[in-house]
Amino acid sequence: MKTLDAKARTAERTEIEAGACTDTGKVRENNEDSYRTAPELGLFVLSDGMGGIACGEIASRLVVDTIVAHCREAASKPSLALAGDRVAGASEISNRLASAIRLANRAVRAEAQKISIHAEMGATVVAAWIDDGRVSVAHVGDSRAYRLRRGAIEQLTLDHSFVAEQVRHGVITQKEASQSRLQNVLLRALGPEADIDVDVLEELVLEGDTFLLCSDGLTRELSDAQIAAVLKESGEAQQVARKLIEMANQAGGSDNITAIVIRCAPKQGGTFARLGKWFRDSQ
Repeated sequence: MKTLDAKARTAERTEIEAGACTDTGKVRENNEDSYRTAPELGLFVLSDGMGGIACGEIASRLVVDTIVAHCREAASKPSLALAGDRVAGASEISNRLASAIRLANRAVRAEAQKISIHAEMGATVVAAWIDDGRVSVAHVGDSRAYRLRRGAIEQLTLDHSFVAEQVRHGVITQKEASQSRLQNVLLRALGPEADIDVDVLEELVLEGDTFLLCSDGLTRELSDAQIAAVLKESGEAQQVARKLIEMANQAGGSDNITAIVIRCAPKQGGTFARLGKWFRDSQ
């Protein structure tokens, strides 16, 4: 099991603690999931590769490496050109994230065209970039982003899959979708097409928020309620990520499993500290 533990300060009054784990699971022979982080930027990226042994691994590594490299370059060179059209109404951070994902799509597509056995390679991606009290989330495919706030869990992303689309249109139920043989059919992924639509959203980060990025190997084994129960635990982010992986394996581990847990807490002298000082001074 590969793990990561990182802490970074990314906003004026917010400190983030992150932990990540990835595991092959109980059935697959190799791990086609990849993740990368840039804690100094508050950037976290996860990708689930497709295309069979070796191909999926190559695709997911290309995706996460390309995204982090582009965002790091842009951090030191803000004038760096964006790949593709600007997302109307989105922040510079969100546009940069969308740009990085478009570049990752090009990288996977170019690699797929080099060798015939790589022709079917592709990947999903979900990324979160926390900066200046806001989080930008961008994704393609069925890897997900969740937020736990005040004990309530919310899925921030919409799966780009055939069964998820059927659920949204009322054709089948969520239970039927979870049992469908068509769960692997994606409507959108990196690699197959020259141009890709990237879904982007922005949210304010509140003190105490916890974010989860995960591959479908986690969400196929655990319900949202089970995930929320683990995220509510008081352990460090790394311990929480590891426990999610262990639970998914105990539930079957039918696919590769990756989880990135990001906790947001007030820095010393932040909002909570100022409120405490105000309260003490008023006595």
